[in-house]
Amino acid sequence: MSSTMSKEEFITNIKKWVVLDRQIKQLNEQIKQSRQMKCSITGDICNYMTHNSIQNKKIEINDGHLKFFEKKEYSPLTFAYVETCLSQVIKNPDQVEYIMKHIKENREVKTSVDIRRNNDVK
Repeated sequence: MSSTMSKEEFITNIKKWVVLDRQIKQLNEQIKQSRQMKCSITGDICNYMTHNSIQNKKIEINDGHLKFFEKKEYSPLTFAYVETCLSQVIKNPDQVEYIMKHIKENREVKTSVDIRRNNDVK
């Protein structure tokens, strides 16, 4: 954006931004609902396949196939988890505290300018 933007252009851009923000919010809500429905149906399909011993089968669909598989999901790598693991390996609590302080203080921080909408109207 140019710094020579007129006040009218600024106001127009604010209005466009609000419309786009509203559209994104609505689309995200639709996506959230679709994901929830898909997750529920996925559970039903997987239970059926397991119950009927057809986990190794491919289900042909219009543009490919569906395949049953097991996936591993790892819990997030949090400061609490790192500290717990360090405490199991390093018996000196002062050293663990020093390492945790170092990790927290030396994280890369990126700063940027953005706009945030606060919905006061309900």
